[in-house]
Amino acid sequence: QVQLVESGGGLVQAGGSLRLSCAASGGTFSSYHMGWFRQAPGKEREFVARISRSGGGTYYADSVKGRFTISRDNAKNTVYLQMNSLKPEDTAVYYCAADLGLVFIREVRGYDYWGQGTQVTVSS
Repeated sequence: QVQLVESGGGLVQAGGSLRLSCAASGGTFSSYHMGWFRQAPGKEREFVARISRSGGGTYYADSVKGRFTISRDNAKNTVYLQMNSLKPEDTAVYYCAADLGLVFIREVRGYDYWGQGTQVTVSS
């Protein structure tokens, strides 16, 4: 079983950047596809990005494509989310998640393990 801990959230002005990190422990990190989701107040948790086990495949929500970049370092058991050109609508709690499978890759139900989340607030 893998444990996930996110970090790097904070308060940033619109147009700014943040890099989130998610450190994994307790499992074989390279066995998991990794994803980032976010949840704004009063809204459902939504898919942001996903990266394959090797890092060779990446997927993004349309709302973040071209602004966010997901990457991973299997030697450090860490996945990253570089967020540029941030907008107030990006404000949410961001969660990383680990997935052993290949179904429902853009849905919460497709992921097996979750971190506790990190708050990102973008001011206008």
